[in-house]
Amino acid sequence: MADGVRLRARAWLPSSAGRDPVPVLLEYLPYRLDDWTSVRDSERHPYYAAHGYASVRVDIRGSGSSDGLFEDEYSVAELDDGVAVVEWLAAQPWSTGAVGIFGISWGGFNALQIAERAPEALKAIVTVCSTDDRYDNDVHYMGGAVLAVDMASWAGTMLAFASRPPRPEVVGSGWVDRWHERLERQRPLAPVWLGHQERDDYWRRGSVCENYAGIRAAVLAVGGWADPYRGAVLRLLENLGSPVKGIIGPWSHQYPDRGLAPGPGIDFLGETLRWWDRWLKDIDTGVEDDPALRAWVNDPVAPAPYVEEQPGRWVGVPWPGSAPARQMSLGTDRVQVCSPWATGQDAGRYFPFGNAADLPPDQRAEDGRSVCIDIPVHDEPLDLLGRAVVRLRLNSTHDRGHVIVRLCDVAPDGSSTLVTRGVLNLLKRNGMDSVAPLVPQEDVDVEVPLVAVGYRFPPGHRIRIALSNHYWPWVWPHSVEDTLEVDLAASSAVLPLAAPDAVSVEFGPAVHARPITITAPDDAGDPVPPRVVRHDVALGETTVEVDPGYGDTRGYPDGLQVLESAREVCQVREGAPTSPRTESHWQVRLANDGWVAEVETRSVITCDADTFIVENTVRATAEREGVEEMVFERTYRDLVPRTSA
Repeated sequence: MADGVRLRARAWLPSSAGRDPVPVLLEYLPYRLDDWTSVRDSERHPYYAAHGYASVRVDIRGSGSSDGLFEDEYSVAELDDGVAVVEWLAAQPWSTGAVGIFGISWGGFNALQIAERAPEALKAIVTVCSTDDRYDNDVHYMGGAVLAVDMASWAGTMLAFASRPPRPEVVGSGWVDRWHERLERQRPLAPVWLGHQERDDYWRRGSVCENYAGIRAAVLAVGGWADPYRGAVLRLLENLGSPVKGIIGPWSHQYPDRGLAPGPGIDFLGETLRWWDRWLKDIDTGVEDDPALRAWVNDPVAPAPYVEEQPGRWVGVPWPGSAPARQMSLGTDRVQVCSPWATGQDAGRYFPFGNAADLPPDQRAEDGRSVCIDIPVHDEPLDLLGRAVVRLRLNSTHDRGHVIVRLCDVAPDGSSTLVTRGVLNLLKRNGMDSVAPLVPQEDVDVEVPLVAVGYRFPPGHRIRIALSNHYWPWVWPHSVEDTLEVDLAASSAVLPLAAPDAVSVEFGPAVHARPITITAPDDAGDPVPPRVVRHDVALGETTVEVDPGYGDTRGYPDGLQVLESAREVCQVREGAPTSPRTESHWQVRLANDGWVAEVETRSVITCDADTFIVENTVRATAEREGVEEMVFERTYRDLVPRTSA
């Protein structure tokens, strides 16, 4: 880099690239190419090399064995480096000068953001499970409300990742000194994110929705109905001026060829190869003739926290489509919405990864904590594809509050499947960048956008609109105990219908390179429950405890042994505004010949009426040739004023 920082990279090249230059593909992440992503990397980078591309994986600065300091998500330095990496790749003797970027989640985010900077060599990107809006469609806020479940857990996860050492095999004998310097200079991120409770310049930077016109590269945007970022695919289709196509499947927060629930998967690498060949090799592969959006429409399935294969079908539609929306009345009464504070305990995981307890279970208990309006589906199935909106006329007993809307499918047997949902912090009803207190008990009209969906409601089922004013642990409650009154006669739901001109489309089965082999220990110990909900009746306290399932004990071909364990705990007490508490606790051990590194992090968020209290602890030890030493130990305590959350 221009400042002398060196980034760790691994490149897979066709054997002929030295005499016959090829286009280059880049994946750019903070997740440690030397260990954590190495299995996933081995599935796709060699595949691209075998099909005539140089495929390159780079760790961002301050992560893995790259030099420098990790500052924050999508920092200016990260994006400056990304542009420099694109230019470096374009200038290599084995490169034709044409570059593409691909990635999922973080890698999909920075693919979009680097594309918005429009380096000349960048011709195309494939962005998977990412978003164009860092404020209202990421892990920090939802509908202007603090996303409690991930504000702590994702900040804690990133603290645990950033606190790991560079690999001694890469950086040499000075690895402990470099690790110590990294730990001394890092900062926990939850106080930073909580310090920006409205959509301000901190969030605008890097949100490509602020400058869609800046993107000149061709964009293939991919999402999954079980992933929270899926709506970004539709927004990119509607707003980009460069060539753009979208695919949304039934998937969780995963590449759609990895065989993880919910399936079915597709030949994703083959689809991306068609994209790269068109835009980086100028081969007519027919991608421009594909429908603007290829989407899986879910058929009903019994509600369960794990669905291996989601029934449904693929359709291809123009986007924006020409299908009319259907507006439905919500009734004639005025209803009181005063939900238990633990409403939301059956919300499922914000980021489903295909684990055993990720998806929302049967919603009947949640429906019982909510005000529900049922609309029967009569003679013909009702196919939804797009973004529903619920319009409400309501008032609050306080100057603030939340409203949460769930759209459920109620089967003839009474089971209730969560289809989609939306959240609105009523202080942000006029826009996410402003704060507008309510006048208590004065009616206001609000819109609650629901997350995009593709779903079929069969005849004999009921569409359920469920309203609540709490949704823990997804939504951090306000510091008041409020009640909403909703005028159903002046409220409605607008449901997006699937286009009548939809065509059937098909994908081939998943194909990728043979991954490297990792080993599990003979005695892995007793399994840890992935999700446990406990309720103390005497205290009125509900605890949700989650094992995120990011990793466990495993061995790599180079001899590295990794032990990871993580636990996330969210607690709330009925009617107690200062009771919410979230915690993320990580323990990590990395060991190879001659060295051991251990990291323990704990991240806790609590509150009082006016302040978020954020405590983070990091402890790191190293062992070299049998001698153990303390590398770093610190506790951080930050107080963040509550401005609108």
